[in-house]
Amino acid sequence: MAYEMLVLGALDVRELYDWDTAIASQRRAFAELGGDGARLPEKIIVPAGDDMAICMAARMSNDTGPVSKFISVHMGNPRRGLPSVQSVVTALDPTDGRPVAILDGNEITTRRTAAASALAVSLLGRRENHGALAIIGSGVQGIAHIQAIARVQRFAEIRLWSPTRAKCEQAAQSLQTEDGLDIVLSDSAEAAVKGASVIVACTSSAQPVVHGAWLSPGSTVLSVGSFTPERCEIDEAAVQRSDVLVVDHVPTEVTHGGPIVKALARGYRKVEDLVPLADIVLGRHPGRRSPDEIIVYNSVGIGVQDAAAAWTIIERARASGRGKRIEL
Repeated sequence: MAYEMLVLGALDVRELYDWDTAIASQRRAFAELGGDGARLPEKIIVPAGDDMAICMAARMSNDTGPVSKFISVHMGNPRRGLPSVQSVVTALDPTDGRPVAILDGNEITTRRTAAASALAVSLLGRRENHGALAIIGSGVQGIAHIQAIARVQRFAEIRLWSPTRAKCEQAAQSLQTEDGLDIVLSDSAEAAVKGASVIVACTSSAQPVVHGAWLSPGSTVLSVGSFTPERCEIDEAAVQRSDVLVVDHVPTEVTHGGPIVKALARGYRKVEDLVPLADIVLGRHPGRRSPDEIIVYNSVGIGVQDAAAAWTIIERARASGRGKRIEL
């Protein structure tokens, strides 16, 4: 029996999944995860030399069907004029299991990651002193994090640094033109981080780009690029100095999150030290307990985030008639 499937491209995702909608969906994702409504199996990684494929499957709740994201990471793609990461998201009907939608995975990943970081900042950042926001990395994620975090908190200054000055200038111009945000370009990562109240590392670096010695009391540090054991955007001192060490999902972090894997292996942190973001969303952990605490949040990205994003987008597409419908 033939049936229709919805196809949603990058532009559809971007327009249906605005930042406020995205942040709300990520709040629900972590609430469902903490309330045992979600189902989250382990990631599947298929290595191929320096490249890899990753499959992330999850179900956010009983009333939303399973979602799977299939990702390829090919480090030589930039030489081919292509992004190094490519992905597609598929969603199944919650009742009969038929494929109901296929969505652009890159745009979902960018937006749900930045939205979850904005949620974390809203829960963990200092309210009484907004100070400066420092973003390390001027790529797609760096730009998205500035846009998303600006929705939840005001800052006296937004600083941006990456090794390529021209990319920083291009990103700053885009943010000024499209979002009306004034960006200060820093001369070094250290200059960006020192004195900042919120620091976000959005790189693919295997070596630390944020050092604990640079952190001021009361700072909130987020790392979204340390999603494999070999990647460590933040150094040991940053993890050691953290008064609260937050992660998106403990079982995933202890095998995939570079700084967390290293901290556990070297014995300066225990699994019991890890606070799931879901516990903060649900009020089971206070998060920030004093203005001077240093809080570190390491995010590897989990399938329930994609599931929350996909079903939010699908429901809005159905209501608005957006997307293409193909017969299978």
